[in-house]
Amino acid sequence: MNHSIHSADRSTHLKIVVVALVAGIAVAALGIFARTGSDNTQTAHVVKVGKPVAITSSNASLVR
Repeated sequence: MNHSIHSADRSTHLKIVVVALVAGIAVAALGIFARTGSDNTQTAHVVKVGKPVAITSSNASLVR
């Protein structure tokens, strides 16, 4: 067994690349399938403008 990446042979480098590729695909698939479980679609909520409010340093609001 070779414990150094610098002196490893071609098959060891290939194994490392394959394991990293499989792990990357697994993480990406997990991220994609985690979002598809809900059927709720996101909708934009309309926020209507209210009366102007002034905030003071005493944390009390004043409606003008």
